[in-house]
Amino acid sequence: MKILFIFGTRPEAIKLAPLIEEFQIHKEKFQVKVCITAQHREMLDQVMTFFNIHADYDLNLMRANQSLTDFAGRCLKKLSEIVDDFTPNLIIVQGDTLSTFLGGLVGYFRKIKIAHIEAGLRSGDKFSPFPEEINRILTSHIADFHFAPTDQARKNLFKEGIKKNVFVVGNTVIDALFKGISIINKGDQKNFESYFSSIDLTSKIILVTAHRRESFGKPLENICNAIKEIAVKNPEVNIVFPVHMNPNVRNPVNEILKGLANVHLLEPLDYPHLIWLMNKSYLILTDSGGIQEESPS
Repeated sequence: MKILFIFGTRPEAIKLAPLIEEFQIHKEKFQVKVCITAQHREMLDQVMTFFNIHADYDLNLMRANQSLTDFAGRCLKKLSEIVDDFTPNLIIVQGDTLSTFLGGLVGYFRKIKIAHIEAGLRSGDKFSPFPEEINRILTSHIADFHFAPTDQARKNLFKEGIKKNVFVVGNTVIDALFKGISIINKGDQKNFESYFSSIDLTSKIILVTAHRRESFGKPLENICNAIKEIAVKNPEVNIVFPVHMNPNVRNPVNEILKGLANVHLLEPLDYPHLIWLMNKSYLILTDSGGIQEESPS
């Protein structure tokens, strides 16, 4: 059986890593190939290296200041060529990115079975998260197999008339987290301690991440002002904020938080450093769906 994984961002790679590994163990049954669109080039590469995932097809589609429509047009064309070349029996996509929807769409056009991992998440607002809400709704309606993380996600699918081949399986981000921690624990902890040497790791640490499009503008300014207030009122607490590369995030964060002694503005963390720091944190504030699930685990 020929299986094609299609993804393009760091969260997708993290959540698909356990599945890719499991399928590749059974090479006598499955011919597995991985296609990346590279929506998040640098952050994606870090995860691929950490989990030892090799891309058979690298579309490298990320361009500076590209629109969603520009990306979608180029992505669909390239994916069509790859699917025609490999002719998979099953396409596996994850989550709610444009790569997810377009991977499913090209499979639909070629009448190839589609498996959707993390199916059934809904906000009820087609513009929040944008464009993820519509990406996941449309993917659900063209997928053949739906792997829902929760019973509520299953119920969401049922409400839309999707009742066949729906499986509640939990979220693979937890499998990836345990795998990642296992890899880290086998390594040298001093390397991680050295990386965060400017931070008192014996203090209470608040880890902050923010990157979602709907947080841009006034919402992010409000977040930063709240963090500033926490920092000023609690000088004994260290706040660590790995700042996303997007100027819509970096500009307000630097403007409001730079210069505060107990606020540490870092460059984006790769996955192993992020989960190592999460494990050391007293509190985590985030708009990341994945981190919200990882943190309590």
